[in-house]
Amino acid sequence: MTIAIIAHDGKKAEMVGFIKDHLDILKDQKISLIATGTTGSHVEKAGLEVEKFKSGPHGGDAQIASRMVEGRVDMVIFFRDPLGKHPHEVDVNMLMRLCDVQNIPLATNPAAAQLFFKAL
Repeated sequence: MTIAIIAHDGKKAEMVGFIKDHLDILKDQKISLIATGTTGSHVEKAGLEVEKFKSGPHGGDAQIASRMVEGRVDMVIFFRDPLGKHPHEVDVNMLMRLCDVQNIPLATNPAAAQLFFKAL
């Protein structure tokens, strides 16, 4: 199983904390993580393994979208900052749209992600 993780700048620490809190599930279920570049770098600095793509504004969202279309992503966790402005909002909308089109579970906040992990 592969989970894509993405987080806006103000949510990256929260994403790292969430992933660290769920290490047992990730290991037990043999889940691999893929991430946009900056989010992935934060996860790596915390000592965790993740496959990194480019940063979101530089095409990382599109790289993850490509994997989604290929059927190589089983879940997306995208901790969004709903109060911030994001220059690559079009890419964010594309990812969320593809989750709907490809029927891929999408969690945009820790509460939803927690429910997904309980289902694992």
